Amino acid sequence: MESFSLILAIVVVTALAFDFTNGFHDTANAMATTISTGALKPKVAVAMSAVLNLVGAFLSVEVANTISKGLVDETGIRPEVIFAALVGAILWNLLTWLVGLPSSSSHALMGGLIGAAVASAGIGAVNGDVLVTKVLLPAIAAPIVAGLAALLASRMTYSLGRKADGKAAAKGYRAGQIASAGLVSLAHGTNDAQKTMGIITLALIAGGSLAPDSDPPVWVILSAGLAIALGTYLGGWRIIRTMGKGLTDLQPQQGFAAQTSAATVILASSHLGFSLSTTHSVSGAVMGAGLGRKGGVVRWSTATRMFVAWGLTLPAAALVAALAEWVCRLGDWGTALVAVFLVASSFAIWRISRREVVDHTNVVDGDVVGARQPEPAGVVTTAMAAVSPPPTGVAEDLAATLPAAATTSDPKAPSAATTV
Repeated sequence: MESFSLILAIVVVTALAFDFTNGFHDTANAMATTISTGALKPKVAVAMSAVLNLVGAFLSVEVANTISKGLVDETGIRPEVIFAALVGAILWNLLTWLVGLPSSSSHALMGGLIGAAVASAGIGAVNGDVLVTKVLLPAIAAPIVAGLAALLASRMTYSLGRKADGKAAAKGYRAGQIASAGLVSLAHGTNDAQKTMGIITLALIAGGSLAPDSDPPVWVILSAGLAIALGTYLGGWRIIRTMGKGLTDLQPQQGFAAQTSAATVILASSHLGFSLSTTHSVSGAVMGAGLGRKGGVVRWSTATRMFVAWGLTLPAAALVAALAEWVCRLGDWGTALVAVFLVASSFAIWRISRREVVDHTNVVDGDVVGARQPEPAGVVTTAMAAVSPPPTGVAEDLAATLPAAATTSDPKAPSAATTV
């Protein structure tokens, strides 16, 4: 194993702490729709996701190489710079987890690395071509591509299954959801676990423990895979609640379409070495699937909050990382001060989260902002929902399951327009 200095050991531990937060922050990407539709019980879902995240970490190192060899210039990057980058990323992950927003752990890490590198060595330390082609463009394209694919897949599944027995079809799609959720978890391991591998590898190169252009050592791959798997198993229940119930209400057909579309996009990006946000991909797929069912409504109030968080992720993490790097430059005591601030802030956020506990026992029962209040269909929802006629299977299921709602005089009774 490589020789370690104290600061290098601190960086590695902090990187694994980030990987842990990445795991529970992004559990929702794979399992939110599976849990919300009842295809799997919450604890079973996160356990399955954890194992597949670990397996996925061993399948490729292309994304790790993008971070360790491409995004920033290795020359002049000190371990303290990487430590500062991780501070910015971890704090953003924890803040967005606290409020239940599915922001991008990947972009938090990218933003932190960029901010710390610029603060240390100037704007020239960032490779602009890599930033644009492998980070920014995929960030814009991923939710759009995944959303359109999920919308078309949802329409296709309803069209193909319109004559199928409703209960049998629902059971089949739930089984499909389990398989597609496993695929998303595997894809998440091939993409997100590698980002921590890339950061640790970059730190080892910066600290002189690895030669430039080295691939991640086996122990780095294993430790990163275990850290993200453990975080995944603990479950980011707050974000699972938002992703599963806050954006839209999904039926098994839509959940299957959303997860399959997102997994395809993520696996393709991992193969190409794009540092893609799995959060962007899955969120786009969930919204696309929500619009893929006649009468489906995306809750744009929740989506808008999510979009704002996406836009703030890179600059916010970069700013915190730049400030942390400036303090670390003051010497060992500066680095110690940043470490104490990180631990204290993390503990404070955890304490605040205990005021309203969200876990596997109430993740599908609690209220989500915008989830329980009927939101009128906006221009986008209305336009997308009007493209195709209502699926026959849905109308038949509705007539069979809600006979009383159509004749009741209670004004609060659910109607077909609000249920489908």
